[in-house]
Amino acid sequence: MSSLGTSKGILEIAKFAVYVTVPIGLMYFFASNTKNLQKVMGNRQYVVYPPEGPRPPSPEELREMAREIARQREQR
Repeated sequence: MSSLGTSKGILEIAKFAVYVTVPIGLMYFFASNTKNLQKVMGNRQYVVYPPEGPRPPSPEELREMAREIARQREQR
């Protein structure tokens, strides 16, 4: 086996180790100290709701509006 193939194998092992240890290390950092977790979560707004708009009329109001329109048509 050539030396080039061996160095690629070592590189792949090193990359795999980094890919596995970074998420585990971050999880440990935030899970072991809740102040860190609260600090990160407190700085971010995950859900931003739009301002509340006008509400649609209730079924009773719709019926009353329909009666008014019907009365106006009958008067014509």
